[in-house]
Amino acid sequence: MGQQAPDKRLSILVVAHNEEAQLADCLSRLGFADELVVVLDRCTDGSRGIATTFGATLVEGAWELEGPRRNAGIDACSGDWILEVDADERAPDALGAEIREAIANADDGYFLLPFDNYIGARLVRYGWGGSWGVSAAPRLFARGAKRWGDQRIHPQLELDGPRRWLKTPMRHYVDRDISDMLVRLDRYTSARAADLRESGEIGSLASNIRRMFSRFLKCFFARKGYREGAYGVLIALMAGLYPILSYLKARLENE
Repeated sequence: MGQQAPDKRLSILVVAHNEEAQLADCLSRLGFADELVVVLDRCTDGSRGIATTFGATLVEGAWELEGPRRNAGIDACSGDWILEVDADERAPDALGAEIREAIANADDGYFLLPFDNYIGARLVRYGWGGSWGVSAAPRLFARGAKRWGDQRIHPQLELDGPRRWLKTPMRHYVDRDISDMLVRLDRYTSARAADLRESGEIGSLASNIRRMFSRFLKCFFARKGYREGAYGVLIALMAGLYPILSYLKARLENE
């Protein structure tokens, strides 16, 4: 009679920068993990104390780029499988159960995780895209199956192995309101502008004007943002403004 294979260990990684307002609520939903790793990036608030309360392994430092920050967290995880969760996301119990079942029956590759995206208390299912929110992402992966690139915003991904899907969505509280959305647009475009300047290829005004309209149309029509009414217009507008504002900041501002 053969020996039963040991259960696969699951590490959950959370990257935080001054997230004390929502970190405890996020971590409290992650009890299905075997290991909890929290990356504290230049935190000056109470995030460290909150993470310690939940028994997390801490990785503290200062990273200018998003990719290396996330890779540092991945390297600190010891599990056979790793799940990345952001502080503004909440994992339902059903998702935890599905993840445990999924990794018990898989040895390699990665899983695409669907999202329920919220603006305030409103669930907005349609219209996400164009670098302005996603409906699914490869968040669950076997050790060695995922690495992040060196960009500041929306880093490129290297993925290895078979791709699979999970069914239960993660709840993602994207923005509190329109003002919060505009703050995020400013932050995203500043980071993207820095990446463009460093690459030496910022593009042209004409091409980015075209992208402004094509991204709006893609989100509103192809991604069915029209089904969300005014919220769909908001998302499509932000997606359209993202490339043109990034270009203008890269061209007209030094830093």
